[in-house]
Amino acid sequence: MRDMVRRVVRCAVGLMWGAAAAVVELLCTVLAGLLLLLVVAWPRGRRAVLRPVLAGARGLTELERARLRIWLGVHTSPVYEDTQALGYLACRWALGVLGAVVMLSAAVGLGYGTSWTYLWLLVDDVRNTAAVVYTSLAGLFLLFLTLQGILGVAELEGKLARRLLGPRHQEELERRIAELSASRAAVVDAVNDERRRIERDLHDGVQQRLVALGMLLGRALRSEDPDRADRLLRQAHEESRQALDDLREVAWRIYPTTLDEAGLRAALETVAERASVPVRVEYGLTGEPERAVATVAYFVVCEAVTNAVKHAAPTRIVVAVGSEEGALHVRVEDDGRGGANASGSGLFGLARRVAALDGRLEVRSPPGGPTLVTAELPCA
Repeated sequence: MRDMVRRVVRCAVGLMWGAAAAVVELLCTVLAGLLLLLVVAWPRGRRAVLRPVLAGARGLTELERARLRIWLGVHTSPVYEDTQALGYLACRWALGVLGAVVMLSAAVGLGYGTSWTYLWLLVDDVRNTAAVVYTSLAGLFLLFLTLQGILGVAELEGKLARRLLGPRHQEELERRIAELSASRAAVVDAVNDERRRIERDLHDGVQQRLVALGMLLGRALRSEDPDRADRLLRQAHEESRQALDDLREVAWRIYPTTLDEAGLRAALETVAERASVPVRVEYGLTGEPERAVATVAYFVVCEAVTNAVKHAAPTRIVVAVGSEEGALHVRVEDDGRGGANASGSGLFGLARRVAALDGRLEVRSPPGGPTLVTAELPCA
């Protein structure tokens, strides 16, 4: 319920901004049409007029794309032609007017729906009680209809933007083929990078421990002093325990068994417990996501927390996992020093993991902090 109210409020704000933008878009469309009509038979003049007109159309369209993304949650392709932008603005202003009508109707419905409160508070003697009740009920009904209209207009906004600003079918197929080829190559690179990391961890950690263990046992066997041999055996026992811990750490980083046995929430709580700084996990999923999605979400959190602890010196880390409109959202924020390099090996590998599922990874880490890592993964 709270998510629905938040969505309606965000869509309402987006439609109000859209209504204001519709006035500018209508004026620009009419002005562009008049200018082009004046030079329609003059090729050189048409080119001279068309250049600033298309540049202005692209600027307004970029503002529209930002409004759709921030307030309506609609993501559109950044690859579109200037003529597409002009055509979009020529159609979009009508939806802006429709949004203004819906918002005005919502205000009227809210006013009539709450009229009984200020009538009974301000008027000493309300003579026609039935009329007040009927008016309030009619206002509440109108408010209910307009709330549905807000969501409907927001949906139309998204469909119009995707239809007019999206790539053509052939271009979309070519783009998709290129993305699949790139993601396939990225998966192969990620697997190879993971193998190299495992080999490095085994060589620098477990292997060195085992070499030291063998040397300690050899010295203990050659020692003729029982006390010295006992000390060496105790050191060997401690070294074997640390080697076992290192081996468990390597195995845990490859793939945590908790993810299969207890689910994503338990795996994230394990990450929080193992971190050396306080980590708060806000888990908002009601069900368990698909295995591939859960695995990528886990590694996003694990890598982001590990990077923050290693490089940012934070005092707290907040991990939030939720779902909205068919996508799983992961958010990791720390209050460290910032300056994280999104092209570094760890975060770049995460970006390839996320891209393999048609998801998006974004890293915002200004110098001085805070650092915010967000991932959006398609999820049924």
